[in-house]
Amino acid sequence: MTENNELVNAIIEGIQEKKGFDIVHVDMNGIETAATRDFVICTGNSSMQVDAIADSVREYVEKKLKVRPLNYDGYQNSQWIIIDYGTVYAHVFNPEYRERYKLEELWADAKVTEIPNEF
Repeated sequence: MTENNELVNAIIEGIQEKKGFDIVHVDMNGIETAATRDFVICTGNSSMQVDAIADSVREYVEKKLKVRPLNYDGYQNSQWIIIDYGTVYAHVFNPEYRERYKLEELWADAKVTEIPNEF
């Protein structure tokens, strides 16, 4: 398993810890114009849950892999929080913003993998 796969899996596990749902992994490794190699996208039902999921991802990845994000943004309104790990961006949306931006549809040639909800 590559280091990037470990990071993607740790992010997914951090999301699942707080019942994030509709998790999608977007693999953009073959896309030259992509800003990063992977996106992990999920939804939380409320701003409180979006906050909790983002916190869980940051804590889980640091605990499991000893990796801190390079940056993160969105806690001001907690409608869309992005966590930047360099080669992987984690996006935590509320339902309205997820529907509005449809990130997983932006790269037609990316490989999109849906992760089954655990509840």
